[in-house]
Amino acid sequence: MWKEVRDREAGKLPPFTFASRVRSRRVSALGLSNHKEIVSPHHGAVNALQVDLTEGRYLLSGASDGSAAVYDIQRATDYEEGLIARHRSLFVVDKQHEYGHKFAISTAIWYPVDTGLFVTGSFDHFVKVWDTNTTQVVMDFKMPGKVYGTAMSSLAKAHMLIAAGSADVQVRLCDIASGAFTHTLSGHRDGVMTLEWSTCSEWILMTGGRDGAIRFWDIRRAGCFRVLDQSQCQPGRRPPFLENTSKKIVARTSLAGPSSLANKSVSRKKTPLGNGMKQSQALRKPQNLLRTPVRQRSHPGMSSSHDRATAHYGAVTGLKASGDGMYLLSSGSDSQLRLWDIESGLNILAKYEEMRLQTSKSLHLALNQDSSLVFVPCMATVKACDVWSGLTLQTFRGHYELVNCCYFNLQDQELYTGSNDRQILVWSPPSAIINDLEEDNRKERKFSADKDNWSD
Repeated sequence: MWKEVRDREAGKLPPFTFASRVRSRRVSALGLSNHKEIVSPHHGAVNALQVDLTEGRYLLSGASDGSAAVYDIQRATDYEEGLIARHRSLFVVDKQHEYGHKFAISTAIWYPVDTGLFVTGSFDHFVKVWDTNTTQVVMDFKMPGKVYGTAMSSLAKAHMLIAAGSADVQVRLCDIASGAFTHTLSGHRDGVMTLEWSTCSEWILMTGGRDGAIRFWDIRRAGCFRVLDQSQCQPGRRPPFLENTSKKIVARTSLAGPSSLANKSVSRKKTPLGNGMKQSQALRKPQNLLRTPVRQRSHPGMSSSHDRATAHYGAVTGLKASGDGMYLLSSGSDSQLRLWDIESGLNILAKYEEMRLQTSKSLHLALNQDSSLVFVPCMATVKACDVWSGLTLQTFRGHYELVNCCYFNLQDQELYTGSNDRQILVWSPPSAIINDLEEDNRKERKFSADKDNWSD
């Protein structure tokens, strides 16, 4: 570590490389936090967790008892024994609230550009937008069934849409600006469990349903434009773009020179001898024969093998796009985790180790800073898997019941997990101060054990 610090001070190590190494080292040292604790006010299973994207300071949680809570994860409310920082909720909205949800909250997300609003979805068929300062409902949207998931684009500048998936087969886009539904996306044949906006385009939405399908939507046009098929695969990641290719193209054009281009233009202008019109028509005929008809995109309402393709044998329970927008991770009730190339729509066939996943709830996956590590809730544990090799690098054990959600805080390199045991656990790199105190206590105990009754 100190060698890298000296190299950074000397200018031998670029700042981005140094920061990346520090982050990866902190992530590899994740463990149950010995200096931070979140006091959960929920009386039911914790189903959703998210840290705000603007400050990285406020944690939002939603639970099956119909309550939602907000915590300040940077400023503790009190300290236990002067060492462990305890973070209690700043406020809680539950069933006792005048406009609170009547049934379980399945999803809770922050408004992407401001902590003044947050959104909750519940099994009471409502999606509600809350004012954080007044803890009042600004607007609500009545859905036709139980709400399984909601999502907002962090890139959006031209719209303020909430994508909501429910037990109904249609995805609905709720507009905060107008307070009405703007789009209804039809294509799934069963309820929509999970939704994810693209991380490189504010117009692309990806949805996973109980019919096993993952569909891609461009909200500017009608119908979905892609359905992922698990049988269409390409092992390995996408070949990288070679910088030398552009140089070769430039070199070839420069070697050809302007004279060759002029000769080609002159040859095009030359007319054949004799009956030029007939010869020109004869030359054009084979070109017309070689033309292939343009393949038309089938309408999503039409029954076709492509439209009925499935990404999982069972319901799609979780979706997570990589930070660069090139890849998509999906989990299913078939206890499989799959990696997809978003541009081509092909299954990359990453061989993830066997794991047991929940089948009745939507799962919240999480990725680290460079999208090389995925955190997956697996029954009562959370597994950290390498995205490309599929190897399980670490297993986090601490909950007593099923884990429903996890969220990785990119700012502090901390992992937050919520479970049916109604607890929210913090997994963070060890604190240097706590480690020093533990080391001193260990030495003191060892020294006292070596002493006997005859020692002075």
